[in-house]
Amino acid sequence: MIFVKVDDLKPGMRLGKPIYNKNGVLLHDRDTKLNMQAIYGIRNFGLMGLYILEPAEPLPPLTEDDINFERFQTMSVFSIREDLGLIAAGKKDKGLDWLCGLVIKNYGELDRKITFVQNLRSNEDNIYKHVLNVAILSAIIAGQMGLPIGRINTLVKASILHDIGALNLKVKDEENMDLDEKAAVKKSTNEILKGYNNIDEETLRVINQMQELFIREEGDEIPLALKQSMNPNILYVADAYDRMTAMKSYEEPTSEVLAIRNLLDKPEQFEPKVVNALIKGINILYPGVCVELTNHEKGLVINANEDNIFEPLILNFRDNNLYDLSWESVKKEMQILDVMKTMDNRIKLDSSLLQEFQ
Repeated sequence: MIFVKVDDLKPGMRLGKPIYNKNGVLLHDRDTKLNMQAIYGIRNFGLMGLYILEPAEPLPPLTEDDINFERFQTMSVFSIREDLGLIAAGKKDKGLDWLCGLVIKNYGELDRKITFVQNLRSNEDNIYKHVLNVAILSAIIAGQMGLPIGRINTLVKASILHDIGALNLKVKDEENMDLDEKAAVKKSTNEILKGYNNIDEETLRVINQMQELFIREEGDEIPLALKQSMNPNILYVADAYDRMTAMKSYEEPTSEVLAIRNLLDKPEQFEPKVVNALIKGINILYPGVCVELTNHEKGLVINANEDNIFEPLILNFRDNNLYDLSWESVKKEMQILDVMKTMDNRIKLDSSLLQEFQ
């Protein structure tokens, strides 16, 4: 699967991802061959480009959860763009509480893991996609931790509003801001939210506490009261994970494996209970994922390890043997270095092929 800029689209190209309108209605399905009429219509959507299947590439398998996740992302970004624009202009939002309810309904009460798929971002839609993803991740984490609906609602609303100040600022790289830029966003966010009537004190407090965590110098000690306050720590972890794994046109994203390792390696910065709840809610190293190993070989995850996601059962491509990475003797020889990914972070593997090894 390759990324093709809108101006370079040609008739006959096959879509790698579906295209929805702002109401979530499917306009063009995956594997659709583009014609000139479709290309002209796509150019009016304001998209940077599309994921296109290579000529001989089979259609990658998608679960129902994957399809619904991408549809929800697309639909929600339109809604967030409108609401944040109104709030930043000092006006009343049209449906922020409704959107918060949808996020909680879809992701705050999950009884299974989901595959968290990132979409490519541009400077125009980066903030909207970022806050939506943070809201979804926060709902997943809070749900895994068993928090009550009221607290999850506060957390989701805080997630959507926490970066609104960046809309009024010209930040060169919103994903990698320096301390001065972070402080400016914090100040701008506070000024905007002071004039917003549809926000309660608890949501404001969570946003301010999260921003205190965000603008700290690395290594600075976190006040005990702030460290023990769970909502801002959930928001902080969700924000960090999304920033690391975000797909941008100018920079390679951090893989899910390296992002989780980064969070786990800094327990003084990222609350371990929150990080573990994130691990329980999203797929990281699951059956079908291709991995690179520390011995420079490559393999395929056959069975996940719920006790330690970095120690699954893998099939080594070199010798076609199975290796359980939880065994001490095996860990001495090989460990997972990273994942092998397609451009849209999904693995090209037919589920029927995987069944042969399980």
